[in-house]
Amino acid sequence: MGRVTGPLTFRLLVQPSVAAFFGLRAGLRDARKGKPVFFWHLFTTKLGNRRQLIRGGWKDIEKLFIAAIVIDVIYEIYVFHWVYPGQVLIVAAILALPSYLVVRGLTNRIARSRSAASNGK
Repeated sequence: MGRVTGPLTFRLLVQPSVAAFFGLRAGLRDARKGKPVFFWHLFTTKLGNRRQLIRGGWKDIEKLFIAAIVIDVIYEIYVFHWVYPGQVLIVAAILALPSYLVVRGLTNRIARSRSAASNGK
C-alpha cells in the first residue's frame, strides 16, 4: 500500500492513461477492419485461432507494456534505489492491461455501432 502514496504517484494516472491511448487506437483499428471485441473473441474462438489472436494482441500490447515497465522502473529507482523485477511486472500488468482491454473493447463497440448507424441512414 505504500506505493499508492508518496513520490511519483502520478504514475498511477499515467500508466492507465497510456494504456487508454493504445486501447483507443487498437479499438478504432479493430472497428475499421470489422473485427469483434478482442478480449471477448479471445475466449470464444477456437484454440488454433486463439494463438494467432494472442500473437497479434501481443504486438499491440508490447509497446504499452514496455512503457508501463519503464514508468515503474523509474519509480522504483527513485523510491527504493533498487529494481524488483517481479514487482515491476505485476504493477505494470495491473495498471496497464485492464485499462487497455476495457478501452479497446468499448472503443470497438462504439465505433462499430456508429458506423452501422451512419451506413443505415
